[in-house]
Amino acid sequence: MCGIVGYVGTRSSVEVLLGGLKRLEYRGYDSAGVAVIDDHGHLDTRKHAGKLGILSDDLVATPLTDGQTGIGHTRWATHGGPTDENAHPHLGDEGKLALIHNGIIENFSELKAELLAGGHTFASQTDSEVAALLVGDAFRESGDLTTAMLSVVNRLEGAFTLLAVHSDQPNVVVGARRNSPLVIGLGEGENFLGSDVAAFVEYTHHAMEIGQDQLVTIRPDSVEVVDFEGTPVSPKTFEVNWDASAAEKGGWSSFMAKEISEEPEAVAKTIIGRVHDGLVDLPEVTALGADVLSSIDRVLIIACGTAAYAGMVGKYAIEQWARIPVDVELAHEFRYREPVLSPNTLVVSISQSGETMDTLMAVKYAREQGARTLSICNTQGATIPRESDAVVYTHAGPEVAVASTKAFVAQITAIYLLGLQLGQARGTLSPERARGLVAELQSVPEKLSTVLATGERIKELAHWMADTRSVLFLGRHVGYPVALEGALKLKELAYIHAEGFAAGELKHGPIALIEPGQVVFVIVPSPRDPSSLHAKVVSNIQEIRARGARVIAIAEEGDVAVLPHADEVIRIPLASPFFEPLLAVVPLHIFGMELAAAKGLDVDQPRNLAKSVTVE
Repeated sequence: MCGIVGYVGTRSSVEVLLGGLKRLEYRGYDSAGVAVIDDHGHLDTRKHAGKLGILSDDLVATPLTDGQTGIGHTRWATHGGPTDENAHPHLGDEGKLALIHNGIIENFSELKAELLAGGHTFASQTDSEVAALLVGDAFRESGDLTTAMLSVVNRLEGAFTLLAVHSDQPNVVVGARRNSPLVIGLGEGENFLGSDVAAFVEYTHHAMEIGQDQLVTIRPDSVEVVDFEGTPVSPKTFEVNWDASAAEKGGWSSFMAKEISEEPEAVAKTIIGRVHDGLVDLPEVTALGADVLSSIDRVLIIACGTAAYAGMVGKYAIEQWARIPVDVELAHEFRYREPVLSPNTLVVSISQSGETMDTLMAVKYAREQGARTLSICNTQGATIPRESDAVVYTHAGPEVAVASTKAFVAQITAIYLLGLQLGQARGTLSPERARGLVAELQSVPEKLSTVLATGERIKELAHWMADTRSVLFLGRHVGYPVALEGALKLKELAYIHAEGFAAGELKHGPIALIEPGQVVFVIVPSPRDPSSLHAKVVSNIQEIRARGARVIAIAEEGDVAVLPHADEVIRIPLASPFFEPLLAVVPLHIFGMELAAAKGLDVDQPRNLAKSVTVE
């Protein structure tokens, strides 16, 4: 959730911090603040509730005495409301130390009682101020910020990333992480810390991972990493494969509009380099070993929200192509029911950020139970891939809008690649069949570009429906998760009642919701599908039309059977059943965005939501 930036070097720290926080706005926040140390060792802070612009305007009107060392923070309120006092940084050691924090310190009540008994007073209602006062006290004893942080982190319970600076050490930033994201940026005569690489990608593409329960000390010319026992470690380095312009709007009305336009590219980039001789080649998966792939007798997909719906689509494909039973579970429910796992279970986690706390803890649980783990992720250096046995990166580029769009289609593509790889490895897909499926998957980006051309008509529909209070979505087979995704986007963006249903469930209760004028989107299967699903869904449409529903059908080109029964038909290109979801979801993404825009809402930062959910 929270955005964190740290800097030491030769630049203006305020400029670096504000730029990094701006690129981290997508994470969601309700206050912002910075702390800088000038060349004379003077520590100065500024923080405000509200958007980053409030802080920026204040710093223009009344500049800080700028220095070349600093930390910056955007807060998502947990302990204490979104007020100036509760905003970060928090101070310790009589105002000489500043600290910022992402996560939740679960034992803060006991620690706060201890500090109060020792004569401390508190300026906020946050758990974070406890850490600031503890590290400040420890610094007075040791005179060294790294030593002080090490003495405190093992007393803290919960999930946290901490960054601290002290006026007595003006060229040092110390960071620590447990179950919360932090990454290092490596520069020439400067170094950076950030919640993710967006914090510093404007200045360097060279990055370094920080592992679980590790502490980092950055200076302009050095980076030192130790574990929480003080033992030196050698983190992995990696290159960031996108630049700062990828995280900018580039002339689009919103980040969401830009990212929807990038859905064809997201699918293409996820495929590129992973097909050889017409067959899928995922070294990340084959590295698990042929014996492991052949012994898998169950796949369990764990994810939350949009990622879970991508997993539901993937379930159908993996079961058909690899002939392995697949279950999809919400990550936050998974470990609390004590699921039965074995070494022959492959647990596939899906997370755009790779930091989703519910999913991370589920992955750790799966590994403890002896299962094999594979993550599908979009963010390099993230925690979930590092906690997994293997990772398939989607390479979709940064997704800034809180509501996922291009991540969804990229995740489905990655799951399809996994399903094809498993089918090839297990011999359940003939080479001819596999090549045909791969060729159709490779044709999807061009077809997606065609679907994007329907945007203007969907915008007209959205504006006509600006006062709509409820929208329902129906689908069958792989269309059902698409219906769920369409409903989620309206909940997230337009703040209206929206529900997705399996169309066959209508007669088991939901049809009672249908009244005259009720808008219903229906994802219509192809009439060329050898199953009878197309006829069944058309019958569902007739049922709801007879009760006054206004039907908007998403159907493939040439489907004339649906025309007499729909008020509006949005066309998608011809595709076989498994590839239809990649096409059918795009109009729903556009509709959610345009309906929210018609209501005058911020589509990039919906209320109460954060891009990366890093607390349980």
